[in-house]
Amino acid sequence: MRNTLKAATLESKFPLLAVEYDCILSKDADITVAYRVELSELFTVTSPEYEAIHSAWLKAIKVLPNYSVILKQDWFIEENYEPQVQKEDISFLSRSFERHFNERPFLNHTCYLFLTKTTKDRAKQQSSFNALTRGFIVPKEMQDKEMVQKFLESVGQFERIINDSGFVKLSRLTTDEIVGTKEEAGILEKYFALSQENTTCLQDMALHSGEMKIGDKYMCLHTLSDTEDLPNNVQTDIRYERLSTDRSDCRLSFAAPIGVLLSCNHIVNQYIFIDDHAENLKRFEKQARNMHSLSKYSRSNQINKAWIEDYLNDAHSFGLTSVRCHVNVMAWSENKEELSRIKNDVGSQLALMECKPRHNTVDTPTLFWAGIPGNQGDFPREESFYTFIEQALCFFVEETNFRDSPSPFGIKMVDRVTGKPLHVDISDLPMKKGIITNRNKFVLGPSGSGKSFFMNHMVRQYWEQGTHVVLVDTGNSYQGLCEMIRSKTKGEDGIYFTYTEEKPISFNPFYTDDNQFDVEKKDSLKTLLLTLWKSEDDKITKTESGELGSAVDEYIQLIQTDRNIRPSFNTFYEFMRDTYKPALESREIKVEKRDFNIDNMLTTLRQYYRGGRFDFLLNSDKELDLLNKRFIVFEIDQIKENKELFPIVTIIIMEAFINKMRRLKGIRKQLIVEEAWKALSSPNMADYLKYLYKTVRKFFGEAIVVTQEVDDIISSPIVKEAIINNSDCKILLDQRKYMNKFDSIQALLGLTEKEKAQILSINMSNNPSRIYKEVWIGLSGAQSAVYATEVSKSEYLAYTTEETEKLEVMQLAEKLDGNIELAIKQLAERK
Repeated sequence: MRNTLKAATLESKFPLLAVEYDCILSKDADITVAYRVELSELFTVTSPEYEAIHSAWLKAIKVLPNYSVILKQDWFIEENYEPQVQKEDISFLSRSFERHFNERPFLNHTCYLFLTKTTKDRAKQQSSFNALTRGFIVPKEMQDKEMVQKFLESVGQFERIINDSGFVKLSRLTTDEIVGTKEEAGILEKYFALSQENTTCLQDMALHSGEMKIGDKYMCLHTLSDTEDLPNNVQTDIRYERLSTDRSDCRLSFAAPIGVLLSCNHIVNQYIFIDDHAENLKRFEKQARNMHSLSKYSRSNQINKAWIEDYLNDAHSFGLTSVRCHVNVMAWSENKEELSRIKNDVGSQLALMECKPRHNTVDTPTLFWAGIPGNQGDFPREESFYTFIEQALCFFVEETNFRDSPSPFGIKMVDRVTGKPLHVDISDLPMKKGIITNRNKFVLGPSGSGKSFFMNHMVRQYWEQGTHVVLVDTGNSYQGLCEMIRSKTKGEDGIYFTYTEEKPISFNPFYTDDNQFDVEKKDSLKTLLLTLWKSEDDKITKTESGELGSAVDEYIQLIQTDRNIRPSFNTFYEFMRDTYKPALESREIKVEKRDFNIDNMLTTLRQYYRGGRFDFLLNSDKELDLLNKRFIVFEIDQIKENKELFPIVTIIIMEAFINKMRRLKGIRKQLIVEEAWKALSSPNMADYLKYLYKTVRKFFGEAIVVTQEVDDIISSPIVKEAIINNSDCKILLDQRKYMNKFDSIQALLGLTEKEKAQILSINMSNNPSRIYKEVWIGLSGAQSAVYATEVSKSEYLAYTTEETEKLEVMQLAEKLDGNIELAIKQLAERK
């Protein structure tokens, strides 16, 4: 059957002539400069910042000449997440994470800005003379070369003003980005396919007054083209009630409801037309006089006269520039039934802006054609309304969804709105940018807020990227992850120190893999021995410190020359008793007992020697050098109240980390103290913590303290001075339990009102179809956002702190010859 519909080729109706010097030239001699726009991320902008963005746009638009057109075109395209499972070294848990999000739908936002210089005659053009209505377009010659030069200069000023604002970034599109290459589609090709994909092909277009179709996509159009459709008041930003509280405000731009909050495929076109301001006012003056002369015939004429005079008064009184404006939302779907739902969604979102939703079925082809990049001069004049620049700018969508960090290092989090995985760097890139001066972190979250989950998730990813992790814990929070690492590395890594009566905690601080002892190692051994010998109240003399240091040096020389001597506290004790003591007593210059009482020392240290009650502590038979182990957990819950064991264990922990910090050059190190920091804040450990927090940044390391008790952080001077002041990254979880105390937390952590609003919005409007908890990450007051911690079932089983679930994993792993990874995989499939 023959097609009897009237058809035309795109070539005959195509309104553009060429792209030269990165400028689009139309057949009607309009010139257009195109930009890609980077906006601020959702929920990260405050009301004053929205005002600043609005002011920057206002200043920029005022430098453009008369008969310029500004089109801000926001694309929101539904996409599905593609998991990155092709990497060679991807771990089991990372692969589980990626597969969990396979095909997860999300809304991708791309923003363009087109600045067009047209002519006075073109600005008056009606829809009856649109490019679609003409049989053939005869290209016009550009007459005024000076006008073009001035326009390009003003565009350069426009770009500089916006980029200097610091909130919005403009990147000029090149010729290849506009027209495309063999490998990638340009913006023109993408527009005609209603797609942002790289490879697209042209599709048939069916243009009818009642319906428009591009390929398989049915389109619908809503317009704001009349003052009757607009709200009584517009503003730069609005309060987002779902994430606001009586103590905090979450702000969005006025046009946000038709932006990232509208979850369907759509384009938002926001036009501003700069005509001759003086001529506009003259026309309104004449119109007001006409209305006045006709006012006795109709009350509506009286009202219109009053409105026009108000408009003129504002223009003259406040120096406002008269412009025309138009906003439209083009949405589409491949399913006609779904299109009716989309129409309702767009209409309801416009109603949230207090606009009157107008579903335009007549002008869809004309407005689609006017939205072609570079064809803004073809916009029909009757579809615009008069306003001022300030009001017109309120219809700009000013936020975008969260973006991935360009840094190769980072952790995987999730966008709280769309559920899309995000790559977030909270260590390296902020350091390079100067946002933070150290990588230290302070984590605060009450019980049940998802703190352990987030920490497991972060630590696991740090370890997979080559970080040496030392953990001090008091609740077995990392047992599952540690066991999994040990299973994965066949016992080479994943060291778990814990104390039980059957298997008491055991170390050998005198052992090193390479039998080398640097100054730091020797000093830490001396400190350990002094701690074993002296109580906290005893004063240590210079002689005692010096003699013990000499004894350590001589013992090290002995074990380095005689390999038959096994390094341990036992052999050191025997060396002190059988070699060093006789040598000390036979010296010409006698050492008085009051200066260095070696008998007292040997008597005190006897309990750690063979046969003593603590002989297990420093004589481990496992030749284990912690320097080269990348994941070490110290579980100290059983001994944190033991006044004899605990100080020794904490010194060994700190010595292990400081040894890593000093000796592992160019390798990332991380010390995490979870809840145990209260026990570590004894006078002896306070100096260690202060030293560590101030110097760890110089050795490519970071210290992290995790706590849940707000009263402790407020009352502890050590935490306040050493930890909080030297932690540029602060991580907070759900703080609603501390709502009444939050003012003191805010003051202590130095949080801004913007950060307070973000923190109090945590978990307020979670998606019920997803299981996750939100976390706030702030970087030195300069950058902050709320992310979701969402994990796969396999990751959940590896991180869980529930005793029954942990036992289930461990028992199944025992049946599978200790293969915890296989146990988790089987349980995840069952659940």
